[in-house]
Amino acid sequence: MTDRRLVIGGTGSGVGKTTLTIGLMSALMKKGLTVQGFKCGPDYIDPTYHTAVTKRPSRNLDSWMLSEDTVIDILAHGSKGADISIIEGVMGFFDGKDPKTNEGSTADISIITKSPVLLVVNCESVARSAAAIVKGFQLLDEKPNIVGVIANKVGSEGHFNLVKTAIEQECHIPVIGYLKRELEVEIPERHLGLIPSIERGELDSFFDKLGDLVLETIDMDQLLELSTSPSLNRIDALALFNKKREPTIKLAVAKDAAFNFYYPENLEILQSYGAEIVYFSPLANEPLPLDVDGLYLGGGFPEEFAHALSQNDVAKTSIKQAIERGVPTLAECGGFMYLTEWIQTTDNQRYSMVGIISGHVSMQPKLAALGYREISGREENFLIGKYEQARGHEFHYSTFHSDGDFDYAYETKGMRGKTTEGYLKKNIVAGYTHFHFASNPQLVENWITHCKKIKDNRVSGAAKRSVLP
Repeated sequence: MTDRRLVIGGTGSGVGKTTLTIGLMSALMKKGLTVQGFKCGPDYIDPTYHTAVTKRPSRNLDSWMLSEDTVIDILAHGSKGADISIIEGVMGFFDGKDPKTNEGSTADISIITKSPVLLVVNCESVARSAAAIVKGFQLLDEKPNIVGVIANKVGSEGHFNLVKTAIEQECHIPVIGYLKRELEVEIPERHLGLIPSIERGELDSFFDKLGDLVLETIDMDQLLELSTSPSLNRIDALALFNKKREPTIKLAVAKDAAFNFYYPENLEILQSYGAEIVYFSPLANEPLPLDVDGLYLGGGFPEEFAHALSQNDVAKTSIKQAIERGVPTLAECGGFMYLTEWIQTTDNQRYSMVGIISGHVSMQPKLAALGYREISGREENFLIGKYEQARGHEFHYSTFHSDGDFDYAYETKGMRGKTTEGYLKKNIVAGYTHFHFASNPQLVENWITHCKKIKDNRVSGAAKRSVLP
């Protein structure tokens, strides 16, 4: 893997990490380098920007959901063939799972991966005080290797020089450049229209302009010097992704603008354990292939495409029929919403969905749930059984309302304690929680084994019927 990597950490949310990260990636690409993007934490949106700029799938590094060895595995796997890896932080540099520790924070990722850190500081309305901010980050914990600073939201080149002089004198690390407070570009909307816009190439001019601005005011040669990192070569570094067996089942994955929240590792681990993945688009009214043995409906924004999804009867009918004939199905968040009877949007419009789950979903303007989840299974669950655990997260603005009794799918534990969550019925595991399979690959083994059992029973039954007189 490359020995050049940098963590882009921020003093807090809203300091401009994503804009700066995209700009740095674009600038490095303009210098002829192959760039790999990563995102700290469970965020699905920012990696789509990284992927669009670098033309390589961006990946998440999460030290709470995953073990340290797995974090390094993903870093090594993703960085293969790249000249430099850029790791975008999450929230403030030290913000994570617990206010008393670094667990789950950008700082934790920088320590685990032995990566140098560029600290992004919002310098609006400060000069010498910026040095106090940086000094505080240096003193809170000496283990992260903060090697430099980028000043964001400065008013002018003169303002930048004041900040640079103060920080370099008091903190003894270089300030390698800045971005002005009033940029000539504006970051696009970060969720609803993002995926289709990126897929159509509509943001390419934005990325290009941002890269030019970075090249004008940030010393990229100095950045490359600071990115030199210790080697993380490990004999078993890619064990998580090594092929365990040839494909034994065919798994359909919904993939389009409405359903696109998948960790690349989840799909790759499924493949390594013997799943042949075929993609289809409910939004394009594509039918589920008849010969699939499993179905994965990931998260996304079905509420934003509710009208189109409600009209797409070919896709809805094929999914319902597949589940009714026993295809083992995992539906996460948006996929869970899609399987209900209808979605009620914030303007009180109702749109019919697949209807395999008795109940409906109501959108609300306020966040309904956010946070990490420890997941415990149950005996009847084909994915995560009794005494098995995994880790994941929730993030949604909707609530589920059942039309009758149903079995919960699993138990989750978050900041507010334990609760039962999701919907379980024979071959359906559905709920708001997003699983990270790398937290427990046994879940993949369980799923594929169950798919193969259903497949073998189906083939055996068909064979018996074919010999009947």
